[in-house]
Amino acid sequence: MIERRYVFPGVLELNHQAQRRMGVNIYLIDGGREVALIDVGFLDELPDVLELIRKLDFSLSACKMIVATHADVDHTQGLNRAREVLKCVIAAHPKSVAAIEEGDEIFTYARIDAQGIHIPMPRCKVDQVIDEGDILQIGDKTLEVWSTPGHTAGQVSLRMGSLLFSGDNIFRDGCVGVIDAHHGSNLVEFIASLTRILGSDVEYLLPSHGPIFRKNDRLIEATISRLESYTHMADFGTCAVDWPLMDQWEEELARGELDFREG
Repeated sequence: MIERRYVFPGVLELNHQAQRRMGVNIYLIDGGREVALIDVGFLDELPDVLELIRKLDFSLSACKMIVATHADVDHTQGLNRAREVLKCVIAAHPKSVAAIEEGDEIFTYARIDAQGIHIPMPRCKVDQVIDEGDILQIGDKTLEVWSTPGHTAGQVSLRMGSLLFSGDNIFRDGCVGVIDAHHGSNLVEFIASLTRILGSDVEYLLPSHGPIFRKNDRLIEATISRLESYTHMADFGTCAVDWPLMDQWEEELARGELDFREG
């Protein structure tokens, strides 16, 4: 047995516990007689994850569920094997179910041909669909499900008191989860999710990547402002709402103008 290094009462983060980067953040919710995992990471790291849980003196049979914050391969590749070993419920948002159950390589970023990326994406049955307002009871711990789309349509965050397990919504440096039309990203929904987090009274954000951090309103506001600018730029293609330059150009064309002014 090794000493448990709780980051908050009832919460262990397994990268922090192992004191090394194991990939995606994996949170273990210790509810006493029951535990749950938030995300599970890559398949090749799963044996180390399970061994670490054993060394922490948790019974594998005590794992009630694994919650997939969204369907991306770095969060879910090990999901099916974990389900087999732990014999627990797999929970995900309705808009993540198809990608997880079908092993959709494109939607989950397991396959990106242009960059030569091809990661096996095992299919996994989703046992429980979770959505906005659902309450997950893990022993003596209660998690409230928030639907926080933007990075993906099916991303969820989980509130536990003053803590928010915030998925890929925002990281300590103000970066956000990848914005990609092929991935189902939606800038307007992303901004709404961040605005919801900004307006909440949660005190700490526990993201899916990188360090846990205290909620920083100025950081979130700056990120929202950046994403709002993207909605009117060509940078993210069809994720943008519009591109004002094209309207301006149409007007110039109609007037027969050639405008060579700088920027």
